[in-house]
This record gives sequence, C-alpha cells and structure tokens, in this order.
Amino acid sequence: MVSYFRENSGEDEPDIQAETDRYIVMPGQALAYKLGQLKILQLRERAKKELGAKYDIRAFHDEILNGGALPLDVLETRVLTWMQAVKARP
Repeated sequence: MVSYFRENSGEDEPDIQAETDRYIVMPGQALAYKLGQLKILQLRERAKKELGAKYDIRAFHDEILNGGALPLDVLETRVLTWMQAVKARP
C-alpha cells in the first residue's frame, strides 16, 4: 500500500504513513466513505433527471449537508422529500 501511495499520489511520507495506518486500523471507514459517495452521486443524478430545469446543485448540496451525518436510507428519504417539495413549487 505504501508503494502504491508513493507511486500514485502527491502525498508526502508522513501523510502516506498516516493514511496507511488509518486503513489498517479502520478498514471499514474507506468503504463507508465510498458507499456514501456512490449514494450521493446516485441521488444527484436522480434529482437532475426528475427536476430538470428546477434542479439547483447548490440547493441539492444544502439538502445533503444540512442534515448532518445520516444513515444512507434516511439521507435518501430526506432528498426525495426535498425533490417533491421542489417539484411542487410553481
């Protein structure tokens, strides 16, 4: 892993060591981050498709961030509720 970081990132050695240690100690953290990223991207694409001209990336980001840390199913429900409210606006 250290070799991969050295070859594929611009990180300095202390950061490489810290990242390596973090992945060893908390292997689920990277997976959780990736699952969250994929869910947010999925919700963003759905919102863009369903809201069309009413889609505003800033409002979408506000909706994602203003709820704080949430389980992904709760986040999805929150975003879908927001989308319904946006659709209902004139």
